[in-house]
Amino acid sequence: MAGTSAPSASVDASANGSHAAAEAPVGAPTNPMATALLTDQYQFSMAYAYWKAGKHADQAVFDLYFRKNPFGGEFTVFAGLEECVKFIANFRFTEDDISFLQSVMPMCEGAFFDYLKKIDCSDVEVYAIPEGSVVFPKVPLIRVQGPVAVVQLLETPFVNLINYASLVTTNAARHRHVAGKSKVLLEFGLRRAQGPDGAISASKYCFMGGFDATSNVLAGNLFGIPLRGTHSHAFVSSYGQISLLFLSTESLDDIPDKSLKSKDGSRCFHLVPSSYFKFLVGFQAADSLCGVFGETNQSELAAFASYALAFPSNFLALVDTYDVMRSGIPNFCAVALALHDLGYKASGIRLDSGDLAYLSIEARKVFCAIEKDFNVPGFGKMIITASNDLNEETIDALNKQGHEVDAFGIGTYLVTCYSQAALGCVFKLVEINSKPRIKLSEDVAKVSIPCKKRCFRLYGKEGYPLVDIMIRESEPTPKVCYFCSHMSNLKCLKFIMLNLSRQENEYSVVIHLLNPKGHMLFPSMLRSFYSAIGLGNQVRIFYKPRAELPSLEKIRSRCMQQLEKLRPDHIRRLNPTPYKQVSVSAKLYDFIHYLWLNEAPVGELQ
Repeated sequence: MAGTSAPSASVDASANGSHAAAEAPVGAPTNPMATALLTDQYQFSMAYAYWKAGKHADQAVFDLYFRKNPFGGEFTVFAGLEECVKFIANFRFTEDDISFLQSVMPMCEGAFFDYLKKIDCSDVEVYAIPEGSVVFPKVPLIRVQGPVAVVQLLETPFVNLINYASLVTTNAARHRHVAGKSKVLLEFGLRRAQGPDGAISASKYCFMGGFDATSNVLAGNLFGIPLRGTHSHAFVSSYGQISLLFLSTESLDDIPDKSLKSKDGSRCFHLVPSSYFKFLVGFQAADSLCGVFGETNQSELAAFASYALAFPSNFLALVDTYDVMRSGIPNFCAVALALHDLGYKASGIRLDSGDLAYLSIEARKVFCAIEKDFNVPGFGKMIITASNDLNEETIDALNKQGHEVDAFGIGTYLVTCYSQAALGCVFKLVEINSKPRIKLSEDVAKVSIPCKKRCFRLYGKEGYPLVDIMIRESEPTPKVCYFCSHMSNLKCLKFIMLNLSRQENEYSVVIHLLNPKGHMLFPSMLRSFYSAIGLGNQVRIFYKPRAELPSLEKIRSRCMQQLEKLRPDHIRRLNPTPYKQVSVSAKLYDFIHYLWLNEAPVGELQ
C-alpha cells in the first residue's frame, strides 16, 4: 500500500456478488514517533530469518489479547485500535530507515533490505472488537493476518499502542464508576504523566473511559475534548502580602479599579473596592452567617476580583491559598455577588487541600445561606470542585463520609495508572498457512488458544452478559441452546499429561478423562464481536463489510453503554464477583486438547 488509507464500508457490488470499496485517507498516528522502526530488534532478526528461509510470505494469523484484568477488577475496556489502524495505514520504511538498519545489521544480505524497502500493509487484514468495548481475558482483541514477516514487525507497536490505552481507559472507567454518573470528572494529569506522549494518550483515553474534560490544551485541539481550567495558587499569591486586619488598606492598591459592562450591555460600572467590601460587611451582619466570617486576606480578594474581571461569565476561584473558610469562601462570595449585581453568575470554587468532605459541606452551607439572606436564586448550587491527589480510594471514602463535591479533578493516580504498571497484552501466532498453532507452557494461563476464532457475547433475559464464547471460524453461529466449556477446565490437562506414557491404550484413557465438563446456555441475545478493518488506497474486493472508524465521542458512548450492562457485582471496586464465563465451544475445546497432545513431548514415568 502506498500513501495513507482508511477503513470504510463496502459501497459497490460487483457482478459476482462481492463488494468493492474505495477508501478515504486515514491520518498519520497521533505520535510522529510511531513509525516502522518503532519495534524491538528481534522482530527484524526474525523477519530476516523468515526471508532467508523463504518463509517471509507464509500466511500467518496472530491474536492480540491479555491474560488478567487490571487493578484487581473484573473488566477491561479495549482502547487503542484507531492508532493501530493509523500505524499500519502509514507503515513503510524510508531511505533513512533502511540505511540505519543496514548499519546495525551488517550481517544481513543486501537483498533483504531491498525487500524491506518494498513492504507495506496492503496484504494485511485486521479484525477487531470495536474500540471502547468491555472485554475480558483470553478473548482476542485484534486478529491480524498476512505475510508472516510483515505481521511479525507489527507485534511490538500493536502491543505498545493497545497496552497503555486499554489500561488508562479502564482506570478512567473505574473512577467514573466510583464517582457516579452525576459527578463531573476532570483529567488534570498533564504535568504528572510520563512525558508528552503519555499525557496526550491519557487525555484521549480518559475521555473515552468516561471523563468529561481535560486541562490538556493540545489534547483538546487534537481530539476535540472539552477543556477546563481556572487559576493556580501562584495567581492568588502574586497579589501581595497577607493583610493583618479586616478592611485594612494594605492591599487596596492591588484591587483593580476597572470598568465592567453588565451582561446585557446596557450599563457600565466601575468596580471599586467598596463593591466587594460592602458584601464582606454584609456577611458579618447576616443572621445566618453571624460569627462565621471575620478577617479575610485582601490580596486574595484582589486576585479574585482581577480574575472575575477577566472571566465574568465563568468565574471559578481556587479558595485554599490561605484559609478556605476564613478567607477564600467569603472573598469568593463577595466577588460573586458583585458580579451578580451586573447580571453575571459565578461558576463556583475549587478545593485543593484540607478535609475535602468537611470543607465542601461547610462551603455549601454558606452558599445556601447567602442565597437565602441576599435573595440570589441559584447561589446555593455553586459548583464545588475538588482536587489534591485524588484516586478511586479517596473518592470512595468521600462518598462514605458524605460530601458536597460536584466535580473531581484527578491527575497523578489516574494518568500514571499508579496501582498497576501495565496491562500485559500478548501477540501470539495461532495459525500459519492454514495450520493451527499452539503455544504451550508450564503455566497453564500462558497456553494460547489456536486457530482463527469467532467470538460472541451471550446475554441473559435481564440484559447482563452470561458468557463470552470463542468458536472456530468454521463452526456455525451459536444457537439459543448452546453447550460450551469453561477455560478453567484446561487446568486439568497439565496434571493428566504428567501421567501419560506413549502406549496407545493409555491415550484412550486420557481422551476419556478430557471429556469437557461444560454447561448449557439459554441466551436471549447474542452479539458478534468482530468487524473487519479494511485498508488500502486502491479499490479492493471485500467479501465482508469493513467497519469505519467511529468518532471519539461515539467510542466513549459505547464504553458507557457497555459498562452499564455489566452486573453491578462484576464492576464494584472491592471484591468484585469474577466474570468467569470466558469459554470455548465443545469443538474448540476438544481441538485444543488434540493439538496439545500432538505438540507436547510426552515422557515415560520412571
